[in-house]
Amino acid sequence: MRLTAPTTIMFLLSVILAVLALLSLIMPIPFVGLHRFAFMTGAWAVLMIGAMFKGL
Repeated sequence: MRLTAPTTIMFLLSVILAVLALLSLIMPIPFVGLHRFAFMTGAWAVLMIGAMFKGL
């Protein structure tokens, strides 16, 4: 399996999910605060999928 750089869309989506999870630590974000770990795991998964599949 050959890894490729994720597209800009996948990278930005990953960053947005991670930033939301981190912001929920310092300010109350209703849905994100309850599922902080899931958001951070989702950010990692989006980034890994973008790296594994070419064109995503």
